[in-house]
Amino acid sequence: MGSKHDISAAFPYDSLYIAILDSTIHYIDEGDRQAKHTFLLLHGNPTSSYLWRNVIPHLTPLGRVVVPDLIGMGKSGKPDIDYTFKDHIAYMDAFIASLKLKHIIPVVQDWGSGIGFHYANRFPDEISGLVFLEAIMRPISWSDTNLLERFIFKRFRHPKKGYRMIVKKNFFVKRFLPMMAGRKLTKIEMGHYNAPYPDEASRKPLFVWPSQIAIDGHPKFSTEVISAYSKEIPKTEYPKLMFHVSPGMIIKPKEAEQIKQTWNNLSGNFLGKGKHYIQEQYPNEIGLGISGWYTENF
Repeated sequence: MGSKHDISAAFPYDSLYIAILDSTIHYIDEGDRQAKHTFLLLHGNPTSSYLWRNVIPHLTPLGRVVVPDLIGMGKSGKPDIDYTFKDHIAYMDAFIASLKLKHIIPVVQDWGSGIGFHYANRFPDEISGLVFLEAIMRPISWSDTNLLERFIFKRFRHPKKGYRMIVKKNFFVKRFLPMMAGRKLTKIEMGHYNAPYPDEASRKPLFVWPSQIAIDGHPKFSTEVISAYSKEIPKTEYPKLMFHVSPGMIIKPKEAEQIKQTWNNLSGNFLGKGKHYIQEQYPNEIGLGISGWYTENF
């Protein structure tokens, strides 16, 4: 398990599209639509539903599995919007409402966690459980970051240098994703990740995301949203599952231990060495881990 031999590049799922606000959201809808629980798998920057392809088969025997592409990302529409955190929240809220999803178990990573945690914090009665990995747990300070992270993220947030890196050179897809995947991604896999971003205009969402990270109180909206859920979600009663790796990028070992000690009804699952896009390195361990946790709790 976890060897590259059982990590497939294939994406054998039917693509579905739904009109949401002024655009369309592309999503996968697998498993039993009449099942009690819906697993809602949310990706972050610069990935898509493709990131979850090897986790999905482990979850389909358990319930309904809904995996959207965030607006402007993957195969979803690319409307002329600002692509702020607030915009992504509005489209995902409308998507969940359109599909009338209930008894949701969000499975979230990267910015998908910001969106999923915020939803869970506002609609606790719709949430049955919560699974997270490399998730945005709290607002941060520059002093929380190491030298390399500080250098990279200050550059990402710089209007000119960041634009050149992310929009002109497609740094997030071409460099950052492979660097943080924990294994060498194949040509086919990179082809899937590159496909949504053929030109500069298509890379706007990738460029905006880093500016939305709540660092030292800026931007205000992200800081308020993340502060609110970071206080409330740890206290909730429903079962939670955290996957973590070492050294990780967002959830580092020290923080993982703190979460295990302070969060209510939480199981921790340490996967081993890893960075950020751990679904590319440990998809089967994640899928089996969720399956075991689900069986135990539901």
